[in-house]
Amino acid sequence: MADESNKVVAEVRDSFGKGAARKIRAAGKIPAVIYGHGTEPVHITVPAHQVGLLLRKANAVLDLDIDGKSQLTLVKDVQKDPVLQIIEHLDLLIVRRGEKVIVEVPVHVEGEPFSGTIAVLDIPTIKLEVEATHIPERIVIDVTDAEEGTQYHAKDFALPTGAVLAEDEDLLILNVVVPAAARAEEEEEAEAAAAEEAAETAAAEESAE
Repeated sequence: MADESNKVVAEVRDSFGKGAARKIRAAGKIPAVIYGHGTEPVHITVPAHQVGLLLRKANAVLDLDIDGKSQLTLVKDVQKDPVLQIIEHLDLLIVRRGEKVIVEVPVHVEGEPFSGTIAVLDIPTIKLEVEATHIPERIVIDVTDAEEGTQYHAKDFALPTGAVLAEDEDLLILNVVVPAAARAEEEEEAEAAAAEEAAETAAAEESAE
């Protein structure tokens, strides 16, 4: 949600290219571009440390102060250095209060499934249509005591008020399964038991003769 904690002072920039970007990052800032609603793209810089903290939350909304004017934006893309993981550039989408946007919200699994099973996330996010200023941080699913073979589809998730599912309701999100290693061990034990039983039967038949 947009609140005092996401207010960020931004500065318009007029220098571009890799060299300029390096200087911006060296000064503790991140180059970014704002676009959307039919407007011309606006190139800005934002403070790296503050924005880096805000980006810990998926689908962060930044309330930018640009020359004293407020502009609400949704972080649409974060470009990072693949090795250093330093944020190199941000794409920011203009949004308005009350406007609905489609975003992918992380799925958070709570609870422990039935003993001997594990919960496997096939898809770690779920796509929702929500108000730009009321994007949930995560969608929670409780798998407590769920048995092997239990499946959770997109339609099985409880959504926050005002949120609408924006993908196939039958999309499989999570499976409760027996781990492959445990299953292989069970099969080996069963085979060993069968072999032992067969040996005992053969021995009994020989002694009977």
